[in-house]
Amino acid sequence: MDDQSLDIEALVQRLDQYNTAYRNGRPMVSDAEYDRFVEQLRDISSDHPFLRAVEPEEFSGKKKIQHPDPMLSTEKAYTEEDLRRFVLRVEKAAGLVGADAIRFRVTAKLDGLAGRDDGHLLVTRGDGRWGYDITNAYEKGVVPVGGRGGGLGEIVIVKSYFDTHLSSVFEHPRNLVVGIISSDQVNDQALRALEDQAVHFVAYSTMAGQVCSAEELVTNTADITDTVLDGIDYPVDGLVAEVTDVAVRRAMGRTAHHYRWQIAIKTRGETALTTVVHVTWQIGRTGNVTPVMAVVPVPLSGATIGRVTAHNAGMIERHRIGPGAEIEIIRSGEVIPKLERVLSPSAETSLPSSCPSCGTKLIRQNDFLRCPNTEGCRDQAIQRIRYWFHTLGNADWFGQKTVEKLVDAGFSTLEKIYDMNAADYEGLGFGPVQSVNLETATRLSRTQIIEDWRFLAAFGIPDLGLGDSRNLLRVFPLEMLPHVSPEQIARIRGFGERTGHQIAEGLFSRRKMIGHMLARNFSLERTQPRMMDFILALGLMAGIDRIEGLSQKEKKTKTEALAGILAGRMSLEALAAGDETAALAACGGDRAVCERVMTAANTLADSLAMAAGLPLEWIRPAEIRNTGRASAISGKRIVFTGKMQRGSRQEMMRLAEEMGAVVQTAVSGNTDLLVCGEKVGDKKMEKARAADVLILSESEYLQMIDKEGGDSS
Repeated sequence: MDDQSLDIEALVQRLDQYNTAYRNGRPMVSDAEYDRFVEQLRDISSDHPFLRAVEPEEFSGKKKIQHPDPMLSTEKAYTEEDLRRFVLRVEKAAGLVGADAIRFRVTAKLDGLAGRDDGHLLVTRGDGRWGYDITNAYEKGVVPVGGRGGGLGEIVIVKSYFDTHLSSVFEHPRNLVVGIISSDQVNDQALRALEDQAVHFVAYSTMAGQVCSAEELVTNTADITDTVLDGIDYPVDGLVAEVTDVAVRRAMGRTAHHYRWQIAIKTRGETALTTVVHVTWQIGRTGNVTPVMAVVPVPLSGATIGRVTAHNAGMIERHRIGPGAEIEIIRSGEVIPKLERVLSPSAETSLPSSCPSCGTKLIRQNDFLRCPNTEGCRDQAIQRIRYWFHTLGNADWFGQKTVEKLVDAGFSTLEKIYDMNAADYEGLGFGPVQSVNLETATRLSRTQIIEDWRFLAAFGIPDLGLGDSRNLLRVFPLEMLPHVSPEQIARIRGFGERTGHQIAEGLFSRRKMIGHMLARNFSLERTQPRMMDFILALGLMAGIDRIEGLSQKEKKTKTEALAGILAGRMSLEALAAGDETAALAACGGDRAVCERVMTAANTLADSLAMAAGLPLEWIRPAEIRNTGRASAISGKRIVFTGKMQRGSRQEMMRLAEEMGAVVQTAVSGNTDLLVCGEKVGDKKMEKARAADVLILSESEYLQMIDKEGGDSS
């Protein structure tokens, strides 16, 4: 065997290894690096069988299904020259069939797990001819955007959700997706994402795109990229351009690997080569220990880069990163540079066994290390305090060095810091002016008006960011949270059982701190809780839910309708006092149902009384109060967009909430209605259609709620 054959064999073996790792959700190299090896193989042996087949994927234990038409990969173009060659091939084929004015449709190239949904089965791409039946993904909680039967598409996670909740746990969004599909028992983080309806099957046919000419495709790629990717909240790795003319598609045909009338446009950011000097380990506010590479400083995209994240311990191990490792880093529009590939691994790779801050023995959780010393770890205390002031956003002066100095002097909790005055700061060595500024900063953070959900999020409770804090406070008032059970949180839409346990545990562990901070009389702009959602989450309807002879859907409908009527007809005080007369009337004279409600109310009397005693204005369904019936929009998730004619958008949102609706700020997979005024952007409309959201004009919406009001008079 000659040297070239040996090179080819070694190269194909490496490509097989990289492909297997990628398909299993643990990529060893970047897409660009993988493609470079593919092109190297093409240069050496252009007719090698590896280049003529779809890179295979395997899901053990899954049934194999044959595709009606081959489900192939996509040819890639990294340069303008690659793209021009593709366009020339298209134009040649168009000439053969007499087609002119060739047009291309350009869409985002999703970075997930490709599949095909025919309305009955969801099947992976597999080897292109045979895929694996993963229909049970929908039972696990994957959301089919636009409904079932969308054809070819991709399973992906919402990017903003991943960045907020999971980027510190998973190296890449695809890792999570593959884990969900391949495992019978998914981990807690994946279950949370499924419960929050953040994992979607997106059919390519539902995606927004831009149609352009051949010349525009080649010369205006940057603008097309900006337009197509604007508003896409999924992981993407480029664009896909395909010929729109069916006759040209037919003439161009396909290879065993890809369709010739389609190409992926992959854009690479600026890269630089550097050497790892050493790896340091940082402790986050929740105890996660993450590696950071100190590198030989190198200019990249207008900045001098000296530090690059290595993400987690697993990456350090797999890529053998340590002093002397030669690496390539990249910035593709991100502020933070990323590791692109390891050119030469280090001979000195090691992981810490104890916390670099407090010395506590670290816990290994999959690819991650964590310090369990929540209260006594110096760096965790520093990060928690910094996170508090950063999240509040209304108190300057508490930078890294200042907080470190305070913690090292024994002021490691917010309670202690808020008890300090200027003299205390001066006693620690701060200058007179800075000491006054620090005291002023804490005073302003208390006296300036701030949203209660921002206040709650600032405590840094795991899985309770700004959005979830707002959703939680729409149901339970702030004062009640330390007493809320996991089951009660789990009943709130978008949380789920495991999330409920994690958040309840975090709230309980921070109960003293929350109490101390509330006692300092922060000027909070309070969220109005919804009484209907409160009594549902509290468990007042649990007895109704156990009625036999009804399907789950019927039980849900019945309990929600009754909760709405109770919220409209009874006060919290009456429920806490066990007013059976009022309850019987609210239950329509159904004594059996009334008894179940009153039994639950008696058990929950303390919570109901506490809620009733809070100085809050509860949102109660207006139509129920007036008519005894739930409104047409009660419980509906509604987004208002565009300029309204009858009143301001804020006024319409407020009225909708009074009628029992849940007003959202952006269209998502769980939105029910999009109400459109004037000058609504196409992208928001397209997103609503893709999510199968009912779209109403302002007049149609008003006619719907006005008609209901007219019927009730």
